[in-house]
Amino acid sequence: MSSRRSRSRQSSGSRITDDQIIDLVSKLQRLIPELRARRSDKVSASKVLQETCNYIRNLHREVDGLSDRLSQLLASADTDSDQAAIIRSLLME
Repeated sequence: MSSRRSRSRQSSGSRITDDQIIDLVSKLQRLIPELRARRSDKVSASKVLQETCNYIRNLHREVDGLSDRLSQLLASADTDSDQAAIIRSLLME
């Protein structure tokens, strides 16, 4: 264990055990589609964290793209049209 990790554990009020870290990394691995397929393979914690960061970045890009598309649809739709009503109903869900 590194001295940095030891100091961090000692200075914080709550301690996290190695078993808890292993459990959290395992949970992340099950959540990330790229890693889910390799579940039986041994994947390093570093790889799990890298793929988690990549997945979150991709989700942010996807949300931004969908937000832009929605803005375009709302800007081009007649507010009284059926299309606008559908968009409003979807946003209310």
